[in-house]
Amino acid sequence: MKWSLVLALLVAIGSSASAQEWAKAKLEKSPRHQEWVKVKHGQREVNCFIVYPEVKEKATAVVFIHEIFGLSDWVRSAADELAAEGYIVIVPDLVSGMGPKGGGSEEYTRDSITKAVSSLPPDQVTADLNAVVKYVSELPAANGKVAVAGFCWGGGQSFRFATNNKTIKAALVFYGTGPEADATERIACPVFGFYGGNDARVSATVPKTTELMKKLKKTYEPVTYEGAGHGFMRAGEEPNANEKNKKARDEAWKRMLEILKKI
Repeated sequence: MKWSLVLALLVAIGSSASAQEWAKAKLEKSPRHQEWVKVKHGQREVNCFIVYPEVKEKATAVVFIHEIFGLSDWVRSAADELAAEGYIVIVPDLVSGMGPKGGGSEEYTRDSITKAVSSLPPDQVTADLNAVVKYVSELPAANGKVAVAGFCWGGGQSFRFATNNKTIKAALVFYGTGPEADATERIACPVFGFYGGNDARVSATVPKTTELMKKLKKTYEPVTYEGAGHGFMRAGEEPNANEKNKKARDEAWKRMLEILKKI
């Protein structure tokens, strides 16, 4: 096979994976109400994807904080799946208005989105999330209780956000690192960690975070899924997922539901 053909094939495979067609297909089959809303605060306007559950009573809300890859089809699909369990789920696009043409995540390439997300000003992220939490908590269909869950870069942000917002009921940290000691003192809600055993870059920080949270008498319950890699919540759903990531994803999803039911 010629190298030009090999290269073209690799590009095609990469583009397909990046597009996450499998996640998009799941979204299209969903019977739940999905919509895009704009949450305004100050001079900013944050584009958000929201899914409503099919329930009779007012529901608890969950804010999903996306990976370093931005607001992807996968995180929207995960939001829809959680909504099926009876929760209002909202996913803010934290690079809203910052795209090359003034849009959000959809305007970036895979490489450029990681740079854009990792370069976001912390104060802007906090302000965006505060506005989204307030918005979703005041929806007529909401019961006022809000939890936050983040993945990858969003995992670290969910932990950090817990240091800046005293109204959230829980922070679920999926393979994200903890905040500095002085910020940790401000945490007012329980924090639950989900980590991959084959993700030393992040998992190696857990013992120090555990020690710090214990010293400050804060609730922190980390669980490590042996054999799972970084990003196992997404990787465990992919068509070519390995067994360790699939197992970790299923167990972590079950644990997340158990935690949310207690809020």
